[in-house]
Amino acid sequence: MARDIVDERLVGALHVRALTRAGLQHDTVDEHVAVQAGTLAALLEGGYDGDAMLAEVLRLGDLGLGTVQHLDGELVVLDGEAWAVRADGRVEALAGSVRTPFAVVCQFVGAATVRCEEPWTLAELHDAVDRAARTDLGAPHDDVVAVRATGRFRDLRLRSVARQQRPYPPLHEVVAHQTEWQVGSTTGTVVGFRFPDTLAGVEVPGYHLHFLSDDRSAGGHVLDLTMLDGEVRLQACEDLHVELPAGVGLGTPGAVDRDEVQRVEGGGSTR
Repeated sequence: MARDIVDERLVGALHVRALTRAGLQHDTVDEHVAVQAGTLAALLEGGYDGDAMLAEVLRLGDLGLGTVQHLDGELVVLDGEAWAVRADGRVEALAGSVRTPFAVVCQFVGAATVRCEEPWTLAELHDAVDRAARTDLGAPHDDVVAVRATGRFRDLRLRSVARQQRPYPPLHEVVAHQTEWQVGSTTGTVVGFRFPDTLAGVEVPGYHLHFLSDDRSAGGHVLDLTMLDGEVRLQACEDLHVELPAGVGLGTPGAVDRDEVQRVEGGGSTR
């Protein structure tokens, strides 16, 4: 297997390894490693054809997020199962044969826990994770941190996007027509990651979170929420292994238009 190590000065303490052979071929599963299929930069440019099967992805991690073939909804990986939240809000279980152009997972064990005992806004949830990562995990700000928040939520604002047809438009055009919906009150789980700014283009800098309700009736990419109470578990991932489809390069971490990333992470129409 050919391997390239990105200059560590670009990513601080985090080691990024680009795996250039097609297929996720890692030999071991390590809770300190996040494994990613594809890159955000390729997705921004309209790379929606999946290269990796979900069965391969799930072999390497039981918690994560991403999208699915043809950008047909938001992907949520929870407890080793994969779910898609379609553009109309439907939540569907996915078979291992489904392909993904972009997904990131880890083997989640939860090395630290924070209790939410009073309502937190989304910003306050971020702050709680930042504090716990620093004090309980000793994780520097340039570490990837995996997050699993389980409890009661209200005022969720979620989104998804519609399946795309060739020729694929760039992602900023797709999200201009995304659908958003509100969930007033429910129980469920938020899953995702905090990524350092230096990984912009490889991943979404900052927090990237998806939601799945306990009854599997609601989910999506998190735009806003209030966490009423529950438990937030987190763990640091010191390494990020990125599987690159044929013809896709890793590029230079950090070399991406952050305004464009912000546009694709929010905004859109409401239904």
